[in-house]
Amino acid sequence: MARNKRHSPAEDKRVAADYYKLNLEAVDDLVTADASNSPKVSEAELRKYRSGPKIRLGNTAKALLIKLWFYGATCFFFLWGLGTYLNHWLDQLVVLGLAMGFITDLLTNNLYRFYAKTPGGNDRWMMFPQKGFYTLPLNLAYAFVLLLCVVTTYNVLNFALTSLGAPGLGVGPILFGVFTTAWDMLFITIKRTARRMLADAKRAAAKGE
Repeated sequence: MARNKRHSPAEDKRVAADYYKLNLEAVDDLVTADASNSPKVSEAELRKYRSGPKIRLGNTAKALLIKLWFYGATCFFFLWGLGTYLNHWLDQLVVLGLAMGFITDLLTNNLYRFYAKTPGGNDRWMMFPQKGFYTLPLNLAYAFVLLLCVVTTYNVLNFALTSLGAPGLGVGPILFGVFTTAWDMLFITIKRTARRMLADAKRAAAKGE
């Protein structure tokens, strides 16, 4: 039977000293690590150790889904949830419009700012991207404009469907979110196009002077 190899006390002390030295160096390296002395790691290597869903959404898809979700949730909680307490349709629309304005100003727009890769990177998804107390009344007024457009859309579509003998559309969170997001993006696109045209006109006028 083979006998276990025994180390002398001097060898044991040397091994313990080397072990302590290696651990001390590792702690020093960890404490003093920064961007200048750390090895560069590729993005592909980093992705192997990142947790999260395997399906990656593009920025456009993510921004649209955020709008659709918040508009749909507003319909679910305030139109469906309070519909039994508010009997008159006008009261329901007023509460829904106020909720849309507050949620857009306090939740949706702040979420866009939070996950933006650079400051102002998601401003193109907001009608009023500025931060300030004055954006709340603007978003409230804008919410009622969107709500008027969505109600008109439902009325036109239901009139066309009933004229053809088909059943009309009910107001549900998903379809409400789709219609509101579509109108929202239409108005934002019009705003951005108008600003771009105005900037081009100013540049052209400055060159002509």
